[in-house]
Amino acid sequence: MNPQDRDYRQLSSNSGPTTITFPSAKWAKSMKSVFSFCLGAGTLVVLAFDGFAAEAPPAGNTAAAPTAQPKAVGTTETASKQPASGAFDWSKQPPVTAPPRPGLFTIAPSGPGYYTLMDQLTGKKREAPPVSPYAPYALMTTPAYDMDFRYMEKPGYEPDLFDPIKRIRLGDDFLLSLGGSFWYRYMRETDLRLTRADDSYHMIRSRFHADLWYRDRVRLFAEFLDARTFGQALAPLPTDVNHTDMLNLFADVKIANIKNGPAYVRFGRQELLYGSQRLISTLDWVNTRRTFQGAKAFWRTPELDLDAFWVRPMTTEANQFDNWDTKREFFGLWGTYRPMKGQLVDLYFLSLLDDNQELAFRRTGMRGVSNTQTLGGRLAGDYNQFLYELEGMYQFGQFSNMDVSAFAVASGAGYHFKGAPMNPQFWLRYDFASGDKNPGDGRYNTFNQLFPFGNYYLGWADRVGRQNIHDFNAQLNLHPLPWATFTTQYHRFYLANNRDFLYNAAGNATLRDATGQSGSYVGDEIDVRLNININRQNNILVGYSKLFAGDFLKARAPGVAPDLFYVQYNLRF
Repeated sequence: MNPQDRDYRQLSSNSGPTTITFPSAKWAKSMKSVFSFCLGAGTLVVLAFDGFAAEAPPAGNTAAAPTAQPKAVGTTETASKQPASGAFDWSKQPPVTAPPRPGLFTIAPSGPGYYTLMDQLTGKKREAPPVSPYAPYALMTTPAYDMDFRYMEKPGYEPDLFDPIKRIRLGDDFLLSLGGSFWYRYMRETDLRLTRADDSYHMIRSRFHADLWYRDRVRLFAEFLDARTFGQALAPLPTDVNHTDMLNLFADVKIANIKNGPAYVRFGRQELLYGSQRLISTLDWVNTRRTFQGAKAFWRTPELDLDAFWVRPMTTEANQFDNWDTKREFFGLWGTYRPMKGQLVDLYFLSLLDDNQELAFRRTGMRGVSNTQTLGGRLAGDYNQFLYELEGMYQFGQFSNMDVSAFAVASGAGYHFKGAPMNPQFWLRYDFASGDKNPGDGRYNTFNQLFPFGNYYLGWADRVGRQNIHDFNAQLNLHPLPWATFTTQYHRFYLANNRDFLYNAAGNATLRDATGQSGSYVGDEIDVRLNININRQNNILVGYSKLFAGDFLKARAPGVAPDLFYVQYNLRF
C-alpha cells in the first residue's frame, strides 16, 4: 500500500530575482565543496557496493509493483510486439523507478481470490494478483511519470479500456502515453486547527499528463493539475486550491550506461519522492500535491539507485501560475541499495538553505536565516514473516545565529500472520524527534521535518508533526477480502521537551507553554481507514480520525478534541 499530510502550509509568492541567495559567500563556497565531496564520495561508495552486490532482484513494493499473472478470461492472444529489423526494442523501455517501500508497509494478499470488487460481482476468480501499474488504493504517492505499463509488450496481458492511449508508437523511435486521474473527497472536521471551529466541505482534483520518449534517450513529460474546494466555511489552506497549473514539466536526457544501468539528467518542474517519505514526499493526501523545480541526475540498476539533485520548492498560487521560492534552496544526495529481495538500505545527505523569514516565523515562532544539513540512514524489510524498519536522522547547521543540533529516530517491528484469515499484519513502533530546551542558550535542537508525508506516520488528524515529539504507536492491517484493505492505528503523543511548541503536520508551531507547566502528554489518536478496490482504475476510501486531548492540550486548548471523517473516490486512467 502506498497511501498521505494535509495542512502543509506553503509560503507566499516571491517576485524577487531568481538568483540563488546563500546566507553568506563563505557559506556558499563551503557548501559547494561539501556537496561536491558528498557527490563524489557517494558515487564511489555506490560503485563499491555494486562490485559485491548479489545478483538479486530488487525488493518489491506492495503498492505498485506489477507481478506476473496467468492468462485470465478476456486476456489478449496477440503476440509480443517484436521490433522490425533495425527498429528500437521497446519491450523493456522506458525505464521507470519502482516506488520505495514506506515504513509501516503492508504485504498484499497473494494466491487465488477476487482482487477487485468487480471480480467478486462477476465471479472472476484469479489465481494470482492481476498485473496493474496502479496501487490498489485511493491514495498513491508514486508520481504519474513512474507508472509502469511495460507489461503491455508481453503476450497474454489482460486488456484494459484505456490501452489505446498508452504506449502509442509514433514510427519506430517515438513512444507517446497519455493519462490522468480525478478525485473527489468529502471532508467533515470538528475542532479543526485546534480551535472550536467545525467545517464540512468538498474537494476535487483533476490531473492530465502526456509522456513522449525518443527511444530511451530523451523524454518530455508534462502534467496538468487543477485543484478546487467547495463549501468551506473557513479560508482554504494553500494546499487546498490551485487553479489550472503544471504539476510536472520536465525533460530527461540520457547521459550514459554505467554497469548495465542508465544514467539520466532531468531539468524542470518535478515531484520528488525518496525512501520512507519521512523527509521527501509528493504528499498525495493534500489536494495540490507537492512539487519542486530544478535539476536532478539519477542512475538506476536492479540493486542500486543513486540520485543527486538541486531544486527549489514551488509556491502554490491559487489563481496564478506557480513560482519557485527564490529564498529556499534544497539539494542532496540519496542512495538506495537492495542486497536481496525484501531488504533495503537508504543512505542520504540533504541540505536546506532557507532565507524565507516569514515561513520561519510560522514554523518556529522566530525569524532568521537557516541552513540545515541532514545525514541519515535506513534499514527496512521483511524476513520469515517478520517486518522491521529503523531510520536515524541527524541535523546540523545554523538558525538565526544559533548552532543547530537535532535528531530523529523511527523504529518499528511487525509480524505478518501469513496464511491466517484476512492476511493480518501488526506493527509496534516508536518515533522520536528532538525539541529545543532553551531558545536563549545559543543552540537550536528542534528537528526540521523538511518535506514529509506526515499523516501516514503521525495521524491523519494533522495536529502532530515530526518535531519535538515522542510517538508510541501500533498498527493493525487486515484484508477481509483481497479487494478490501482495513487499517487502524493508535498513537500516544508526548512532547519531547515541555517548553518547546507542539508542531502540526505542516511543521508549523501551534501551541506552547514556555514554563513547561502544562506537561508533555499531548493526547491519544485513533485512525481507521477502509479502502475498496473497485477495479484497476477506481477506488473508494473511507476514514475516521479522533484525537483525545491529554494534559497539554487540555491546558493550552481547553475543550478541543479534534476529529475528522472523510470519503474519497479516486479514478486513474
